[in-house]
Amino acid sequence: MEIIIKNERELEGVVAQLLTFAEGRKKFFLKGDLGAGKTTLVKAFCRKHQVADNVSSPTYSLINEYIFHENLSRTGFGSGKEKRIYHIDLYRLKDIEEALNIGIEDYLYNDDYCFVEWADVILPIAPEDVVSIEIETLADSSRKILFL
Repeated sequence: MEIIIKNERELEGVVAQLLTFAEGRKKFFLKGDLGAGKTTLVKAFCRKHQVADNVSSPTYSLINEYIFHENLSRTGFGSGKEKRIYHIDLYRLKDIEEALNIGIEDYLYNDDYCFVEWADVILPIAPEDVVSIEIETLADSSRKILFL
């Protein structure tokens, strides 16, 4: 699926389309140049799930964890099971051994949402049903987003 967006406000619709495309899959590999919008897409995903925390790039921490409550109403009322969204940036890792040392398999093979930037290093151990997302900056500064 290919989507072209002209501004960040359109990401809410992209997230809805991503959830439909994913058909329940929860592992996402993000590919794109620096500044393409990988973290911005994760921020939009977290907004959709009413994450209260400040969402930021995990470049230095490697892994950011965000909590949301499943089935919580838009008004904030209701009780929902606590769930997690993990945002992982593997840019600084040199090899798969380093990824294994940070426990990457725990994130790839659980029931929580997980977004991984620079995932090439872990492709040999990636789940078969991962959704790949490619983001490309176009000449007019719009973005082409591909779900694969």
